[in-house]
Amino acid sequence: MEPLVKIQVHEHTATVTLNRSDKRNALSRGLLKELHQSLDDLHQERRVRGVIITGAGKAFCAGMDLAEMRATTEQEDRLAQWHADAVIYHDLIEAMLRFPKPLIAAVNGPAVAGGAGLVMACDLVVASENASFGFPEPRRGIVAGMVAPLLVFRVGAGHAGYLLLTAQVVGAQEAHRLGLFHELVGDEKVWARANQLICELAKCAPEALQMTKRLLNETIGEQLTSQLAAGAAASAASRTTEAAAEGLAAFLEKREPKWW
Repeated sequence: MEPLVKIQVHEHTATVTLNRSDKRNALSRGLLKELHQSLDDLHQERRVRGVIITGAGKAFCAGMDLAEMRATTEQEDRLAQWHADAVIYHDLIEAMLRFPKPLIAAVNGPAVAGGAGLVMACDLVVASENASFGFPEPRRGIVAGMVAPLLVFRVGAGHAGYLLLTAQVVGAQEAHRLGLFHELVGDEKVWARANQLICELAKCAPEALQMTKRLLNETIGEQLTSQLAAGAAASAASRTTEAAAEGLAAFLEKREPKWW
């Protein structure tokens, strides 16, 4: 059976690939756990000076596995499962923010919802000119609670509010203008440019980079941890609503949702 996450190490660079190309790399519980484990495994690898996160196939990540989410609505223990799901994603985002080495998102295609959250938890973002980015959760009847604090942290409340409330997916040029994507390159150059950046970062002292990340994410972003926890609670709560049940069903049945 193919692993849900693949890890390759080349000189100073580790590449972590989300490996569900047939599902546009949707974040199942299994994939989230394997991704978290991959970071734990690379934490102590001294030769690894930076990590690239990318997606297999033509998508970076389509967000949470909506089929898995819909199945949960039929479980007797669904409230406990919603909470557990929120905790799994929350813990992964925190681990990425606290990871001692630079993380670079190599966005090779659509990065939406929870997938967009992974992008924002990385330190640097290199994207394909054909990539896209957005938060369609409200169109599914749910709240982008976990990613909202990250979005505000990265680009400010004004841009965050626009993206979250309109629920639109923007193209690479607009994402670059907003500061969500740091660099745009051709499709075939995304990984190469990300690797080149890690080669540049390898010229810096590892301790200095680690302290810089802590300064940015824990000191300047001192409110971020508590905001992420609140966001996780909001996300879990929204999944228990009738709107979420209708939104998820409509998406999977390829129809427009019927709001009341």
